[in-house]
Parts: sequence; structure tokens; C-alpha cells
Amino acid sequence: MQQDILINWTPHETRVAVVESGSVQELHVERSLERGLVGNIYLGKVARVLPGMQSAFIDIGLERAAFLHVADVWHRQADGEAPHSAKGAGSAVPIEKQIFEGQALMVQVIKEPIGTKGARLSTQISIAGRLLVFLPQDDHIGVSQKIPLEQRDELRSRLQALTGPQEGGFILRTNGEDASDAELSEDIAYLRKAWKRIKDASTRLPPLSLLHQDLSLMQRVLRDLVGEATQTIKIDSREQFDALKAFGAEFMPMASEKLQHYKGERPIFDLYAIDEEIAKALARRVELKSGGYLIIDQTEALTTVDVNTGGFVGARNFDDTIFKTNLEASQAIARQLRLRNLGGIIIVDFIDMVREDHREAVLGEFRKQLARDRVKTMAGGFSQLGLVEMTRKRTRESLAHRLCEPCPACEGKGILKTARSVAYDIFREILREARQFNPREFRVVASPKVIELFLDEESQHLAGLSEFIGKPVSLQSESAMGQEQYDIVLL
Repeated sequence: MQQDILINWTPHETRVAVVESGSVQELHVERSLERGLVGNIYLGKVARVLPGMQSAFIDIGLERAAFLHVADVWHRQADGEAPHSAKGAGSAVPIEKQIFEGQALMVQVIKEPIGTKGARLSTQISIAGRLLVFLPQDDHIGVSQKIPLEQRDELRSRLQALTGPQEGGFILRTNGEDASDAELSEDIAYLRKAWKRIKDASTRLPPLSLLHQDLSLMQRVLRDLVGEATQTIKIDSREQFDALKAFGAEFMPMASEKLQHYKGERPIFDLYAIDEEIAKALARRVELKSGGYLIIDQTEALTTVDVNTGGFVGARNFDDTIFKTNLEASQAIARQLRLRNLGGIIIVDFIDMVREDHREAVLGEFRKQLARDRVKTMAGGFSQLGLVEMTRKRTRESLAHRLCEPCPACEGKGILKTARSVAYDIFREILREARQFNPREFRVVASPKVIELFLDEESQHLAGLSEFIGKPVSLQSESAMGQEQYDIVLL
């Protein structure tokens, strides 16, 4: 299926939409302030070596010096064995014998700075590609342990044949399990070019320079999203178009040929109503064209998708209505998983179907739609309860987690106690306080809706409580308080 990729760039945010046949299939968002440091390669300067802690502080140009432990220092043993970090060595070489103060040192960030702690560094460099991880200081050819054991030897042999005798090792990532030789070769060429550019920069630039930064979202579009089906990649910034064109010409010439600078007057995302699609992708309910709908709930452990017929009564009988709704839902669910980037365990509750051929047809259509996903998915059959269990590999935060935060009023529960329930909580709390303390007066500070309830429908109960405890109860409305929040002040 033919696709177009739209890139909307502003200095603070980059948004990417993958559109197929006029319908948005994927959304990607990156914000400049949220880009982390992990993976960045710097030419650092050793500020201080601490033999007692077997560590060193390295200045890489950040606010705080970064931390390098001896276990993360790469070195080559005297007998000429393959390079590795001190962590893997038979007898660790003390850090003071490997580095010295004032030394220029190529380092990579492996842990973000947190609070008052600086970033954690390693001198063993690794560069991640789409399918492979390149280890320029190593000669090891490895395969991800998440790939089944019986496939690893064959994949390792393929990779060894493709990499040839040149220096450097590679690790095949899980999403490279089904990659063709051409795709692997393209990734190998990109990674070797990237390492050559890093080495060249390390000889030209002064210490404290950034030598390599993990690819931006726009660059990852060329590396990860462009395929044979991609017709155009439209970007609405001339400056970024020129930069991306230069990057693509060096590393991905085939993809860069599809780049176009969008010059239209209307915002590029308005062409396909993509802002509306983003709003829908954050909603819990998804309408189907037939009148049915989906309810999608994300929890900590899994995501559930419930299919409902809604107002769809177009078929001749009830079984056909259910079947057609489930068929449409199977297509919509697969699209929503891509659009929202939902990962982990996903449970789909299709409407119960009596006929076995209907169940098989729906399951077949669902698997067919999932096969279009660039992220690895696995779906089982219908369980005894009529549920379909599936998994989708987590690649990054879901769209909702990236764009939203838990509601401060309900703390992410999605529901609030009613004003009456809060009022009765307050009654019970006043009774508890009255047994322990003997104040002159109790003052209730709560949200306007709760206070209004006390003054109107619950006024008799409040008066009765005041008479029972023998103390006056005054009320104070606080508009800044949420409905479930309240204070009882002892005066």
C-alpha cells in the first residue's frame, strides 16, 4: 500500500505522520527539551582520577562532570586478545594505570544525569542502527538473546558473511530477525560511515566537543520509516529540508530522493486533518463507520480493547451485524495500535460470535492487518472466554504517555468520588476528631460543590452532627481544591 510521510517541524517540536490512502497510520512526536543524552558520544577531558573509588570524573561540557567507573573502561589486554571492558577482564587493570588527569578521552553516555549526580559514562562505544548495534572496538558477532536459540547460529553466520573481515563487531537486534541481506547490508554501511565520521571529528575537534548524537526523529524517518511503498517525504521547513537532504545524501541516498519541501499556505498537518486524528488517538472511545465503537483502556499491566455494536443495525440478522462489526473492528484495532503505539500485552474482546466460520474470518482479518505493522506482533486464537490475547513489542512510550499526564483531580483513576460521598467522609472524620480532641470549633475547608451540598441538602445532617458532638461546625469554600480534597481545621 502506497504511503506518504509528513513532517511538521518547529524549533521546540517535531511531528511525523505516516499516511496510507489518505488515512493516518502512525504518529511520532519528539520535543527538543525531552531529548536525552544516552547514546551521545563526546570527546571528554579527564578532570580527576580517584584510585580509592576506582573511578574518574570526566568533563564533557555539561553543567556537572560525568562519572566513569573502572568497570566501564575499555582496554586491550597485553597479549593482544580482543578488546573488552575491565568488567569482563580476568584481572581488572586499575583505573589510574589506564587514564590520567588532563587526558582527552572518547566517552559515551550510558545513564542520564539525575538530580545532583552527573551522567554515567563508558569508553566502550556502541552505535545503534535500525537492525544492528555496531561495536567498533570489538570483533564480536552477536545475536539478541530475545531471538529463539535455534535461529541464532544461522543468523550469526549470515551476519559474519555480510560484515566481512573489516574491523568492528555487530549485534543483531530483535527487529532484525526477519530482515533481508540487503537491509542488513544497508544498516552495516550506515553504521560504518557513522563511526568513520565520529573518528574524524575526534581528531579535528577540541575536548568537550559532542562527536555524535543519537539520530533526531527526522533522521530516523529516513532510516526506519522509509520503504518501497513510500512515495514522498514532505517537510515544511526549508532549513530542515536542506539539512535532512544532506544527511540522506551521505547515509541513505535512496530515501533522500523522496524528500520534498512543502511550500503550501495551509499547515502541512491540515492536509489530512492530522491534528484531529491526534485528538481521536487520545480518546478512550473510537467510533466505527458502521455505527459500532471501540473502548480502549491502557493500564499498567496491559491494554484492553472492547468492541461494541452501538447503533449498527444494517445487516439482515443479528449474527451478520455482529460479524460485520467485528470485521471492521479488526481493521480499526490494528490501526489504533500503530497510531497510539500501544505495546505489551493487549486483550481484545470482540463481540461473541456463534458461527465458527465467522470467528475464523475475523481472526484471519485481524492477523492480516497486524502483519502490516513494522513493530513485531503476535496474536493467539480465541480463548474459552472469547477473548483474543496478543502482544506488541514496546519500542517507545505510547502516544498518550508522551502527550498527556495523569489528571490531578482523579490522579489517573478516571473517576471521582461524588460530592455526597466526600461530605459523608467529612462527617466521619469530624466524629473521629471529636473523640480525640476538644477544640472550640471545627472548620471544614472543601471544594465549592461539597460546601454547597452542606448548605443545602445536607444542612440538617450537619446541624445534627454539630449538636451530637457539642461543637459548632463552620464551612469555608476553597475553589482551588479538587472535589475529593478537604481539610478539617481545629480552632
